[in-house]
Amino acid sequence: MQQYKHLNTITALFVTTLVVSNIASSAKIIDLGFNLIGVHAAFDAGTILFPLGYIFGDILTEVYGYKNSRKVIWTGFACLVLSALAFWAVKALPGESMWQDYAGDAAYLAILGSMSSGGIVIASLAGYWSGEFSNSFTLAKMKILTQGKWLWMRTIGSTLIGELVDSVAFVAIAILFKVFPAELFWTLIVTNYIFKCLIEAVMTPVTYAVVAFLKRAESEDYYDKDTNFNPFIA
Repeated sequence: MQQYKHLNTITALFVTTLVVSNIASSAKIIDLGFNLIGVHAAFDAGTILFPLGYIFGDILTEVYGYKNSRKVIWTGFACLVLSALAFWAVKALPGESMWQDYAGDAAYLAILGSMSSGGIVIASLAGYWSGEFSNSFTLAKMKILTQGKWLWMRTIGSTLIGELVDSVAFVAIAILFKVFPAELFWTLIVTNYIFKCLIEAVMTPVTYAVVAFLKRAESEDYYDKDTNFNPFIA
């Protein structure tokens, strides 16, 4: 098997982006104070960072192929589960008395308690898993159809699909488990989706530069012509 110089670094950046954005999503909902095509511009804080995960996903599939991307997606999934277990353990352990005076379990539960609750964990895992695999599959297929041309079309096109699947799955399941109020359903989906896709478009020059660098450094430009796209195989 070919040994890659930078695959581990991209994997680490991808997983870090995923876990930190998931924590931010639980910690705060941001309100920009204006309407966007009739929908109030309010979104969970993880929306600021989470689109970078899709950019890394695009880079992984474009350079290293779907098979390597599949391994990284499952690595991210495992790290999300691990972080949820860590927050559950922190919630279950007793708090020190001085900490209880200035912060306390109530503050922890209000901000980070949902990180270990079934609702946010299931919503995050479902949104992440379905969105990332949709994104990677779409980009890999588009690369073959376009014969490797028009990278911008592949990155933006795959993100339009992946982010839509991710946003709908995450918000719908989170509301089902009462993590967010039902009244925010369309607001969170529309603002999350538009914001994330705009970041992908704005970051396209950076994606081009990183992809070009990695293809030269790794001597790799993978086409998934004979790839089995089953997400459950190694």
